[in-house]
Amino acid sequence: QVQLVESGGGLVQAGGSLRLSCAASGIIFSINNMGWYRQAPGKQRELVAVITVDGSTNYATSVKGRFTISRDDAKNTVHLQMNSLKPEDTAVYYCSCWVLGRSSVYWGQGTQVTVSS
Repeated sequence: QVQLVESGGGLVQAGGSLRLSCAASGIIFSINNMGWYRQAPGKQRELVAVITVDGSTNYATSVKGRFTISRDDAKNTVHLQMNSLKPEDTAVYYCSCWVLGRSSVYWGQGTQVTVSS
C-alpha cells in the first residue's frame, strides 16, 4: 500500500532552518506530483509547496524565497528546505502525492514544526 513517511521536524528558533523529508513507498514515484501542506492549530490545512513530475515548483506566497522543495526520484524522496523560519511557520507539515488525472490523493502522518520567537 501507499506509504508517505515524513521526518525532520522539530523545535527551532526564529531565523533558523529545518529540512523535512518524505520517503514514499507503494507508488511509482516518478509519475507522482508531490506536495507539502501544513496545518496550524485552529486553521485549515494549506498548501506550502508543490513539485510536479517534470520538476516545476510552486510555493505559497508566505514561504516564497525562504522554502525550497526538491525531489529525488532515484530515492523516492521529496524534501522541503525551510530557511529563515518564523513563528507563524509553526504547524504540522504533511507530505502528499497524486497523479494528474487520477482521483486518489495520499497523505503522510505529518511532522511537527515549532518555531519559537
